[in-house]
Amino acid sequence: MRQFRDLLVSWGPLGIFVLAAVESAGIPNPGGTDALLLVLTIARPENAALCAVLATLGSLIGTAIFFEIARKGGEWYLIRYTSSGRGARFRAWFLRYGLVTVFISTLLPIPILPFKAFAACAGAMGVTRTRFLLVLLAGRIPRYGALAYLGAKLGEGSTGWLKSHAWHMTAIAVVLFVLLYGLVRWADRNRIQ
Repeated sequence: MRQFRDLLVSWGPLGIFVLAAVESAGIPNPGGTDALLLVLTIARPENAALCAVLATLGSLIGTAIFFEIARKGGEWYLIRYTSSGRGARFRAWFLRYGLVTVFISTLLPIPILPFKAFAACAGAMGVTRTRFLLVLLAGRIPRYGALAYLGAKLGEGSTGWLKSHAWHMTAIAVVLFVLLYGLVRWADRNRIQ
């Protein structure tokens, strides 16, 4: 795996695009895109914006592939992976909170909110492609933009800053989740009336 990472680093911005696409298409590498984005922007701060854009594009393409696979698998996926345990809990969360779960897990890498589970539920449960991809962009653009900015501005201190502010980011995610959930509920109530 280290050789693969070193190869991607040597590719520069193209490497972040490839990793984001591969990781988002379903090959697990938790935090790989985030880490590579930081490494690349620390090494070459002048490429920060390009790296953020390519990470977002790669994620968009890879996730679109994953979404289509989940969409084609539909009911089979739901029965196999969400009938018990954690899968059932993620499915219930998605049914209750909808695309808010996708947005929060796209924006912040919180282990208890795995993005792939919610993306698969969205595809299997028939969420429109356009709505799903817009929510994905709404989360990925600020996430990758912020990481690229941190790498370019703080350099080697970026990872330390992220570790020291992990609880702050979690608190922001919880507040954002509550606000978005309230907004979704309010919009649903007004649409029914």
